[in-house]
Amino acid sequence: MSWYQHHLFICTNKRENGETCCADFGAEKARAYLKRRCKELGIHGKGKVRINNAGCLDRCDQGPVLVIYPDETWYTYVDRDDLEEIITRHLLNGEPVERLKLR
Repeated sequence: MSWYQHHLFICTNKRENGETCCADFGAEKARAYLKRRCKELGIHGKGKVRINNAGCLDRCDQGPVLVIYPDETWYTYVDRDDLEEIITRHLLNGEPVERLKLR
């Protein structure tokens, strides 16, 4: 068994050269929201869900992005409703959110 059921990495990278990056889309706030909601739902911690910052995940053109392991599922999102859907459907119910998956 892995240490976490799901390990979510959210890109919070900020590019200094002015190129578009996930930080431009409020990635830090999204990460804070994900972490807070997982704690509220009691699914954060050992054996459950871990939320981590990630540096550049090299998919800036499709950003903002996050990836969930061990499922190897890559997502983009627009707002908290999208993040809530990822929490509810994927993290709680094991059902990938097809409309948000990166291709």
